[in-house]
Amino acid sequence: TGAIGLYNVGQSCCLNSLLQVFLMNIHFTGILRRITVPLHDSQKSRSVPYQMLLLLEKMQCGKQKAVFPTALAQCLSAYRVKLFVQHDAAQLFLTLWNLIKKQMKKPELVESLSYLYTICVQEHLVCQKCSLETRRNSSMLTLPLPVLDADSHMLKTLEDCLQYFFCPEELTGRNMCFCEQCGMKTPFLQSMKLVHLPQTLTIHLKRFCFEESTSVYKLSHHLPFPQYLDFNTVLTENQCEADDNEKAAWQYELFAVVAHSGSTDFGHYCAYIRSLTECKWYCFNDSEVCKVSWDDVKSTYGHSNLNWGETAYLLTYMKKTPQ
Repeated sequence: TGAIGLYNVGQSCCLNSLLQVFLMNIHFTGILRRITVPLHDSQKSRSVPYQMLLLLEKMQCGKQKAVFPTALAQCLSAYRVKLFVQHDAAQLFLTLWNLIKKQMKKPELVESLSYLYTICVQEHLVCQKCSLETRRNSSMLTLPLPVLDADSHMLKTLEDCLQYFFCPEELTGRNMCFCEQCGMKTPFLQSMKLVHLPQTLTIHLKRFCFEESTSVYKLSHHLPFPQYLDFNTVLTENQCEADDNEKAAWQYELFAVVAHSGSTDFGHYCAYIRSLTECKWYCFNDSEVCKVSWDDVKSTYGHSNLNWGETAYLLTYMKKTPQ
């Protein structure tokens, strides 16, 4: 099944959870298996993609319940990914992905990796005084969704978070922008429109918030997310900048949940992943791996009175394959 655990090698629960999400994704491992193997031992020990490939083969060839990711962890330490520290899963995911992309030598693999994960959006800015409009295309690796609105009210569902993220925002007062046509700072209307969604979509629920005192606190309130997600039913026409063929592929099924338990100072990560070969859910908790139900996955929705309980932090959705 490929459902093999990873031993914790120094507060590596965050790294282990993300590695499981990468390596259980057959679209990613299909790219990983095509990398150029470094010639020299020194290059091999510093190559993140190669060390990930070795770990994948170790997990698939052995019959043990878990393997040690020590060599990969040592490789990552050369790029300032430390052990024995509390990592943020969203930040570590970006770090890992960028290292993998940078170290893949074949341009076609870099292109395939980007196409597999990269989200494309179009930023719109409209001057409210003269109607001058500027547009800029940009890409992102995750959709970083706020779980609170501008008035600090809790958003109630994942769909609410998506709608709020793509809602236009008025830039007034200190947030005004300089308008070249007006020759002065004016109020602007800022909006984000969705252009392209990748095959593997990563959503970052921004549950860790900064207060004015710069201290961080965790938002653990109940926020359900669906097993099946159709962006065409969530977003309006005005929130999209895509043709019909692109939007026809915007139907997703949940693939993985990286959940955090504990507080901002001390916590633990585990991953719930749906096997693409068996279509069954597993919980990967370091070296312990067990089959779970959809109800178990839903237990990561969160609860305001259970701050130490498991709370979904990263959601990975996979495009549904046409029947």
